[in-house]
Amino acid sequence: MSERDLTWWLARAGENDIDLLPGVANRHGLIAGATGTGKTVSLRVLAEAFSDGGVPVFLADIKGDLTGLAEPGGDHPKVRERAGQFGLDDDFYRSYPVTFWDLFGEAGHPVRTTVSEMGPQLFARILGLNDTQEGVLNVIFKVADDQGLLLLDLKDLRAMAVFVADQAAQLRTEYGNVSAASVGAIQRGLLVLEEQGGDRFFGEPALDLDDLMQTADGGRGMINILAADKLMRSPRLYATFLLWLLAELFERLPEVGDPPKPKLVFCFDEAHLLFDDAPKALVDQIEQVVRLIRSKGVGVYFITQNPVDLPDTVLGQLGLKVQHALRAFTPRDQKAGRTAAQTFRSSPQLDVETAIMELGVGEALVSVLDKKGVPSMVERAWVRPPRSRLQPLSDTERARVMLSSLLAGHYEKSVDRESAHEILQTRTAQAQQQAAQLQQQKAAEKAARPAPRGREDVLEAAAKSAARAIGSSVGRQIIRGVLGAMFGGGRR
Repeated sequence: MSERDLTWWLARAGENDIDLLPGVANRHGLIAGATGTGKTVSLRVLAEAFSDGGVPVFLADIKGDLTGLAEPGGDHPKVRERAGQFGLDDDFYRSYPVTFWDLFGEAGHPVRTTVSEMGPQLFARILGLNDTQEGVLNVIFKVADDQGLLLLDLKDLRAMAVFVADQAAQLRTEYGNVSAASVGAIQRGLLVLEEQGGDRFFGEPALDLDDLMQTADGGRGMINILAADKLMRSPRLYATFLLWLLAELFERLPEVGDPPKPKLVFCFDEAHLLFDDAPKALVDQIEQVVRLIRSKGVGVYFITQNPVDLPDTVLGQLGLKVQHALRAFTPRDQKAGRTAAQTFRSSPQLDVETAIMELGVGEALVSVLDKKGVPSMVERAWVRPPRSRLQPLSDTERARVMLSSLLAGHYEKSVDRESAHEILQTRTAQAQQQAAQLQQQKAAEKAARPAPRGREDVLEAAAKSAARAIGSSVGRQIIRGVLGAMFGGGRR
């Protein structure tokens, strides 16, 4: 088999190889199957194929076992056995150009974005806000925009929330009601997000999307691996970050139609998290982005356990389908099997619904698009063995790869320029200083003023005279007469 034949090779069905055509690879795809059936290996094989074809890849490493892409394979006996069955020798194995990323800046280059770039809608999803609270968050963002206050990191957003709450009465006419309860819910959500490490994700320098679309020496696409094992402890943050990244690509990339090959392939592992508890408006936006982003040259590949995890409108847009075994233990599992079978173009030689329950580890039902974008009939096939190492890198090996990266040192140092927090803090300090100065000035003026001889002095003198007069019988009569006249009394 020639090197060119290996480039887009994915699987083998009998004596026939199944290749992914680069001209339709931007039309998205799906890798599905139960735990332990080979989804991660299929994801690795897909990433290798794209990299060999000169296409950069972005993927999340959920279990921490994809780092071995940076080293040549053949290290696992099962891989060697499968390679022998396919007639492959040791020249088949190779390493791949890899860049490691990490939202927490520990197992890869730090990934950051600003609060403003994330926007209120996605931020509301991270914080789990209801509609009323999301409305208040929109007000906070709008006031910041109107007053030219940059929202870069979490302390900017917290400071802005305090400012809007303090000025709620003045802002009500233009922006609507801002309840203290909603601001409190936002602040509590920000505190939880910060404790989960979100404070390291928001800030500068923000991720430059061009850094995800690099090719290495020899023209192979860079495989960008996001360390997601720790990130998965905050699944809402994980899903929202990847959705933000997808939306940024959609917004910034120009229209290219159907290019000869994708500009970037974006792999979304644990894809069900994207749609879990998402409001319909957000799901509609996701569907729209998936539908339109292919014209920007970006292919989106979802990896999930059950096809039913994705809306039907999304499933219908996925060209490549690699379906591993499903388990029919529950009615939901049986429904997933029927749904998966219905997504394929049927073949007269294959009972798809039955085959899904019988597939072995590494075996899958595969359907690709032809040159015209028409799905091929589904075939039962063995996914080709990976060319890279299955065993994850050691900490030393990972550090070596990071140090040799062209991006080494660029994102590691955070930048904290003047933004909403600093500006509002300065305003508060100036207001307090002015108030203190005014108070001191008033105190000094009062101390320098002579004792006033006005109405208070006349009344004081009258009171003293009255007190003296009370001591005499005449005085008592006068006082009684005055009090009686004041209250309308008196004897008649």
